[in-house]
Amino acid sequence: MKTALVTAFALCLAPFPSVAGPLPDPVDPASFAPVDLDEAILGQLLFYDPILSGNRNIACATCHHPDFATSDGVSLGLGEGGVGLGLERRGDPDNMPPHRIPRNSPALFNLGAREFTVLFHDGRIEVDAEMPSGFRTPLDDDMLDGFASLLSAQTMFPVLSPDEMAGQNMENDVAKAVRQGLITAQGGAWDILARRVAGLPDYAQRFQSVYDHITTPDDIGFTDISNAIAVFVAHEWRSDSSAFDAYLRDRSAPLDADAQKGMALFYGEAGCSTCHAGAFQTDHSFHAMGAPQLGPGKAAVFETHTRDTGRMGVTGNGADAYAFRTPSLRNVM
Repeated sequence: MKTALVTAFALCLAPFPSVAGPLPDPVDPASFAPVDLDEAILGQLLFYDPILSGNRNIACATCHHPDFATSDGVSLGLGEGGVGLGLERRGDPDNMPPHRIPRNSPALFNLGAREFTVLFHDGRIEVDAEMPSGFRTPLDDDMLDGFASLLSAQTMFPVLSPDEMAGQNMENDVAKAVRQGLITAQGGAWDILARRVAGLPDYAQRFQSVYDHITTPDDIGFTDISNAIAVFVAHEWRSDSSAFDAYLRDRSAPLDADAQKGMALFYGEAGCSTCHAGAFQTDHSFHAMGAPQLGPGKAAVFETHTRDTGRMGVTGNGADAYAFRTPSLRNVM
């Protein structure tokens, strides 16, 4: 411990410490898909609209707010049954939530980059060409076709969670459908939400303007809603213009002394880049770090324990117990 402290102190004294490990390549603009701005604007409206929650009281932005770096500013959020934003969010006395969200609300920066082929803390959705939809998700073969990207597939699972956006049993038509296991079929939870949106003339007109396959409001599908939100997220929170990005592109670009010291530790003795590797500072893999669990834990509805086993809950492989995905440090700006 003493040696480590002395080394760290010496690094702090050095005005321009050298970086022991290789720096990553700069983010390539080709890492991001092109964006249709009209589609992004439509997605922005939906992202901030509570119409997508069962009780029409929570929007995507409730737990992914720009004031809190696209998260919610707390360790474990309150979805359905909460009021307020960020640190001010509390349980509604007239509709107290039975649970907090079992895992923290992740930030959204750079999730539209092509490199992200696995999402969620446990990786329960991922690109998989062998699946009919192109994605492996908890819905397996019932997953709808038409999601344009993994980010789009991810975007709409919160609307199915009773604690996040759907609401509790029997509170509304969406919650009832989820309880009955009706998700993707006509009259299922996703269809109910699509019909809500299609029933508003402004949304109907915008969808018809953005998507060629939509000629009447009845053509609006849940995947169209999800695709628009994903395009907004990919566009709005793309982040590749920091001082560090400039330095990676041109080593003569200014980087202040503290940042130089931090970079030397990150890519050197501290070993952060062992897992936080590559252009987006993640190896996209899963690691058990031995950190104690915070909060109630995530378990299947039929399980009575409160242990969050992470990746093992997806793969069923004991070797994956308590392993979680390495977060990209470029989406926690």
